[in-house]
Formats: sequence, C-alpha cells, structure tokens
Amino acid sequence: MGAALVSNVSDTARWVAVYRAWESERADALFKDPFAAKLAGERGLELTKLTPREVKSGWPLAVRTRLIDDMLLKAVAHGCDCIVNLGAGFDARPYRLALPQSLHWVEADFGALLDEKEALLADERPRCSLQRERLDLADSEARRAFLDRVANRSKNALVLSEGFAVYLEDEEVRTLGRDLLARPSLRWWLVDFFSPGVLKMMKRGVGSGMDRAPLKFAPAEGLRFFEALGFRSDEVRSIFGEASRLGRAPWPVRLAQLLPEPDLRALRGARWAGVVRFERGQTLNPGR
Repeated sequence: MGAALVSNVSDTARWVAVYRAWESERADALFKDPFAAKLAGERGLELTKLTPREVKSGWPLAVRTRLIDDMLLKAVAHGCDCIVNLGAGFDARPYRLALPQSLHWVEADFGALLDEKEALLADERPRCSLQRERLDLADSEARRAFLDRVANRSKNALVLSEGFAVYLEDEEVRTLGRDLLARPSLRWWLVDFFSPGVLKMMKRGVGSGMDRAPLKFAPAEGLRFFEALGFRSDEVRSIFGEASRLGRAPWPVRLAQLLPEPDLRALRGARWAGVVRFERGQTLNPGR
C-alpha cells in the first residue's frame, strides 16, 4: 500500500469523510453527516489503513468535526454573514447544518476535487447560498485575488481552515494569517492545530503511506504564534478534553485529562490538539 495510495493532500478529504460516516452511524453520534459515506467511497476506506493505531477509530476527527460545527453555528448567531472554507475537501456542512438561507458559503479547493464533489452531490440542495472556487491555494497571487473577491462581498466573514494549516510550513501559515488580516471584513479565523509532541506521535504512526501529504505545522508557541500576527483567541477548545467530555476518548487520553492543562502559549513537548476561533485584534487574552 504505501505512497501510491496517497497522491496528494486532497486525498485526505476521503479519509476524513470515512470517519464522519462512521460517527454518523452511531446511536450516540456527535453529528449526522448523511453524505459522508458517498463522498468517501472505497478509496477513503483504503486510506484509513494508514491511520495511526492510537486514533484508528477516528475519534479525534469526530470530535474536531463536532467542535467546528458548534463554533460555526455560534459565529453565525453572532452576525457572521459568510463562511470561507479553505481546502474544503468533502466537507458537507452547507448541506447538513441548520444554516440561514441568507448565509453565503464559499468553498475553495482544487478543481478536480470540487468537480467530483459537485457531481456526487448533484441531487442535493445546500441550506444556504453556496459557491465553489476552483484554485490552488498554494498559489499566493490566486489566493489573494480570491480573498479579495470574498472580502468585497461580505461584512463579517469567518475563514475556516479545518485540516488545512497542518500541511503548511510555519511561514506559509504566517503568510496566510497576514493575508486574512489585510482584509477587514474577514473577521474570524477558525483553525485546528496541535503541539510538536502530537506531531511527532502522528508522524511515527502513519509510516510511508502519507509521504506525499506530510504533516508540518505544530507551533511550539501555540496561541502566541497567532497572537504575534495580530489575532486574539476568541474561543479555545481542546480536542482531548472535549473527547473525554463527549465520551470518545480512549482511556490513556481520559487519564491524561487529570493532569493540569499545558500552557497554550508554550506547548513545546506537551501533547495538545485543539480548535481555536481567532478574531482580528491586538488585545491579547489572559493566559489559559
């Protein structure tokens, strides 16, 4: 199986869809995604063979999905008029979340992936206004032109980069953050990331099969990485802590939650993973 199974980062979209489908089948599901199984396909099932043993059931992805669902709905309730999904993959939130019709949702990803997704969901109707932008987000000029178009038609937009920043180098994440801050109507940035300790664990577990989609971003300075750019943390949720609360964490994770939470501005060797909604602004929140 090996490197040929994962040709690029886009293939991980199928992998995530499998775990969303599995979670949706549970009687105590954290969310329901009736589109995930169709989007994942047989290739998605093959990709799960590359998952590290510690997370083989997909519990971190299920919890991450639930946390982001909650944060997005909260932002919409607080005036968000546009959601910009960078590296949208096979995310089906515009179809499955209770969203107002007035909300504008924009998906950005590679053209081939979005074409496939559009074909698979051709008979479904999104619950809000949905637009798909086909582009290579690594092309900085194309990305900035795209962000200009989105920013010009919104007043309070939220940028979602679920499972996207973790495949970028630190400087690429800084550049993306500066691009967002340069456009005032892009008010929030919702991003997931983990500590260097978790990155090391993940790299040890996935082996050679993910060589073409390597995990990179794991800032030792945690929240301070984003604060140095000019963001402030509006809401911080630990995937490990929420997994314990929601009944998805394996026993080693539950035991670890008995220890004090690490300093989220100096993660270093700590094992932490979470989802953070950042808001533009220079005022730093007190330590968490």
